[in-house]
Amino acid sequence: MTDLSSLTSWHADWKGLRVAVLGLSVTGFSVADTLSELGAEVLVVTERADAEYGRLLPVLGVRLHEGPLDAVPAELSAFAPEVVIASPGFPPHHPLIRWTQEQGIALWGDVELAWRVRDKVVRADGRPADWVLITGTNGKTTTTRLTAEMLVTAGLRAAPVGNIGTPVLDAVRDPGGFDALVVELSSHQLWYLNLQAGPDALSPHAAVCLNLADDHLEWHGGADAYRDAKAGVYARTRVACVYNKADLATRGMVEDAEVVEGARAIGFDLGVPGPSDLGVVDGILVDRAFLEERATSALELTTVTDLAARGLAAPHMVANILAASALARSLGVTPAHIFDTLERFRLDPHRIQVVGAHAGVTWVDDSKATNPHAAASSLAAYPGAVWVVGGLLKGVDLSDLVRARGASVRAVIVIGTERGDIVAAFARHAPAVPLFEVDHAETEDVMAQVVELAAGVARDGDTVLLAPAAASFDQFASYSDRGDRFADAVRAWIAGQDDGASRPTD
Repeated sequence: MTDLSSLTSWHADWKGLRVAVLGLSVTGFSVADTLSELGAEVLVVTERADAEYGRLLPVLGVRLHEGPLDAVPAELSAFAPEVVIASPGFPPHHPLIRWTQEQGIALWGDVELAWRVRDKVVRADGRPADWVLITGTNGKTTTTRLTAEMLVTAGLRAAPVGNIGTPVLDAVRDPGGFDALVVELSSHQLWYLNLQAGPDALSPHAAVCLNLADDHLEWHGGADAYRDAKAGVYARTRVACVYNKADLATRGMVEDAEVVEGARAIGFDLGVPGPSDLGVVDGILVDRAFLEERATSALELTTVTDLAARGLAAPHMVANILAASALARSLGVTPAHIFDTLERFRLDPHRIQVVGAHAGVTWVDDSKATNPHAAASSLAAYPGAVWVVGGLLKGVDLSDLVRARGASVRAVIVIGTERGDIVAAFARHAPAVPLFEVDHAETEDVMAQVVELAAGVARDGDTVLLAPAAASFDQFASYSDRGDRFADAVRAWIAGQDDGASRPTD
């Protein structure tokens, strides 16, 4: 039996360790590939294997079991793993996760493995890369990209990894090495990380939970469990615990966190900052945390006017920028480097992206607003919009969002297969708002009907806002597919209007 407490380095003896890897997505493959390189004995267990991954596993010397996972496969129990490493899609109540814990087998996620082998490539000073952790219900990807780009602008070798798309293990094994890894973590990944403890558990340089609102409740089993998973981002932080002063939940997380002695709490919000905070003064984003004279002075980072010129001045975007700036400043990035980064930064597609304008109406794709908190931020940025909402609700009730924001929209267009609860929420809380349902079963028809309905109610000066507050998988392949189809329908409709305007009449 291998002593797992000794496996805290790439250079430890991993040979012969029996590891079962659950799932064969990009994350699962990165785990199997890494363990194969380390010399472990690996069995991958998955319902379905991507053809390319399935072809590569035998080349790596990795065994593969494909089939239903509603019960523990005989091959898995016979393998008698010493460690199970699960892809983040496996919830705590999954039969294989329950079996692992009941058997007393060590249960890790891919991030745990990456932390243990982070010293494969070290910096000139002999230390592995610093880790910066980012989570939150909304804004994770934008803040991760921003932070990484600020570090790169300052001359550091840095990479955005984790839930953003690139597995952390791929960066750890990059032969070029990094000064810092900016790790986006989902609540699922954090649940697995929170199972770990002890002196060798993950200890980040800095961490942030941007905000907290109900999401993924079915996966976690309730709001308290979801909150507890997110709070784990601050555990053992060494330098800076960055939190949202406007979100009391994140403040409470920092207050309750077990951190390394000397770690500072750094707040951010859109108000005037106190010492040790970042905020906004007379339209200027400032830092009062990372300077000696913070009791009496502040450092200018950029202005709201400059951000507005690049489409970055929505309130939730300003908050993300302040959070990223705090993380970057904790690693020595100067205000000038932050300003330069923001001069060229552009949002990801499907994040408050203008996809068309015609006859005074602006069409905005925020398909990435997949929960109520994100949609509320979009509606705050575009008050009075024609709101396109709906999809797969993931067990989340939209009543509070409709109560808070519904009455202020010009009209609402409800899409998705779970429309009933949204329609009922408007009937209760905003009955005067014109409401339209799109009941097309065919994905190809949905957005054309949305655009036709929206064009019929929007007026000069209005915005039509796709901010679904729901996942996309009921009718679309992904949130990006949903946004692309919306944008295509908008452009087709505008082209039709322009063609019609240019045709001679009889």
